[in-house]
Amino acid sequence: MRDGYGGTGPGAITPDGCAVELYSRLPIGDEPDIIAAAVPAGAHILELGSGVGRMTHPLLERGFRVTAVDESPEMLDRVRGARTLRSPIEALELDETFDVVMLASFLVHAGDVEVRRGLLRACIRHVAPGGCVLIQREGEDYHTDTPRERVDPSGFTVRIVSSQPVGDGVNSVRAEYQFPDAAWTQTFLARPLSREVFEEALEEAGLRVDRYLTEDRTWVRAVPVDAAGG
Repeated sequence: MRDGYGGTGPGAITPDGCAVELYSRLPIGDEPDIIAAAVPAGAHILELGSGVGRMTHPLLERGFRVTAVDESPEMLDRVRGARTLRSPIEALELDETFDVVMLASFLVHAGDVEVRRGLLRACIRHVAPGGCVLIQREGEDYHTDTPRERVDPSGFTVRIVSSQPVGDGVNSVRAEYQFPDAAWTQTFLARPLSREVFEEALEEAGLRVDRYLTEDRTWVRAVPVDAAGG
């Protein structure tokens, strides 16, 4: 387990505190529709941090090709219908590029700045000329609106119990998931990023915002600086 990360509950827990069985149960929201509206039909998507395929499978159903990357073999075992690659994102070095590179699950908010830089460098080196990078950000009140609770229509409850500063601009976040038959917790580190700081991080990596895809600016379409005229 990585320092500052942890998880409890039935089944395998990954080094960043994610429970494989939990993520296999969590429903997907409108993210696949957001993605489909922002990229060409039938695009080949490199999904960085695919997990169990919650996003992978709906994208395949919409006619996209997906290469799913994750460092957890237990997560990748749940992915069906996509090419899968086991690797830390920062270390990924494929001799190919993709129409779309996707970095979801708030990974850009990694507590370690060097890890964030590594993630964004992986995006830029794998995006094809004319392609784009899709990034999911935290909501602007993610760390301040705590504690909060949401009851999903399917019958489980998710709570963001706390987000506490632990130094150097990083917060320790604790989440709880309660199902009728099981419960999980996850603790992880996250670095809040203002819109300005986020865009500066992209520019450092050679990317720039093409447009925000949602009103709350949690989904972003970015392109290489040269392609954006920068």
